[in-house]
Amino acid sequence: MEELAQTMKGGHKRIGLTTLVPFPEKNVVCKIEKDPCKIEKSERTSLITDYIKLHKHYLKLSKIKLTSLVVATTMAGYALAPAPFDLYTFAMCSLGTGLVSATANTINQFFEVSFDAQMSRTKNRVLVRGHLTPVHAIAFAAVSGIIGLSILYHEVNGITAMLGASNLILYTLIYTPMKRVSIANTWIGSVVGAIPPLMGWAGCCGNVLTPGAWILPAILYAWQFPHFNALSWNLRPDYSRAGYRMMAVINPDLCRKTTVRYTVILMALCYLAPALDVTYWWFALASTPLNASFLYLAWTFNKHSDSANSRRLFRFSLLHLPLLMVLILSSKKYWANTDTQGDKVESSHNESAKKNDLLTIFTAPIVTSSV
Repeated sequence: MEELAQTMKGGHKRIGLTTLVPFPEKNVVCKIEKDPCKIEKSERTSLITDYIKLHKHYLKLSKIKLTSLVVATTMAGYALAPAPFDLYTFAMCSLGTGLVSATANTINQFFEVSFDAQMSRTKNRVLVRGHLTPVHAIAFAAVSGIIGLSILYHEVNGITAMLGASNLILYTLIYTPMKRVSIANTWIGSVVGAIPPLMGWAGCCGNVLTPGAWILPAILYAWQFPHFNALSWNLRPDYSRAGYRMMAVINPDLCRKTTVRYTVILMALCYLAPALDVTYWWFALASTPLNASFLYLAWTFNKHSDSANSRRLFRFSLLHLPLLMVLILSSKKYWANTDTQGDKVESSHNESAKKNDLLTIFTAPIVTSSV
């Protein structure tokens, strides 16, 4: 038997839950008070556990694997640029890009909670499971985005910050809603994936006007078609259930053809890199076996589009990209160093670049070989 009781303690009124426990032997009733405001040990442990897991929830909101890939391609773009390598600017460019990527992925999940709940692959995401509130997620995205863009603007340069902000808008406000409208979302998404290496180049050189600045972004753009088409092929039931208009669902034949088409384009771009004076010619030769294997798997997927071939193509794409980036960086043609006068080659990190004037395009001198 339980009843509410009011007791006085230290001059203050306390409302407690009183439990009456009978003792048959002595016909005595003992009162045991329970304070409803008191946090039980189990609740306190759960609260502490949630805070301990908070960083894990943030990593999941950020899609840490995808963000790591974005940062890696940014680093590659920075390292490929023909300007002096500054460790501090390199680190700030990578950190800022990573934070902006985390912001984009968090906002993407905020918009897609109801759709993620319908897909086997995404039904356990942080917001779907209720581990964090939507307001908490948006607050995390806002803080990450502001810090990330501030780092890019103040510690790298204005061009890199502008590219980061543009990519954030493109991903969250154009690509994300377009996934439910048109298969053109795949082309838009590939642009999003191609911008990070351009940010890396801009972070190092301070400009993106030279043709060489676009070679790695173009390679990344082409690579995403066989990579994503292979991934989405086995997720067609999920995408269809959630109402996403993916190429693999709406137009499977086009999905197969674009897979082969863009793998061929990727191979051609690797031959273009030395022609643009970005790499030595041996890069074209060294990348041929790797790209030919990629093309073979894409062609096989086109002819026999089953789950085994799509999975094989997807897994190879995860190996292909890092190997290709290692090859292109190891065959880089121009490495900025000291000139014959003993003076250091001017980089984009000089005093004028620090002013972040978006109206000025900084051009870093390149050490050229005699013809």
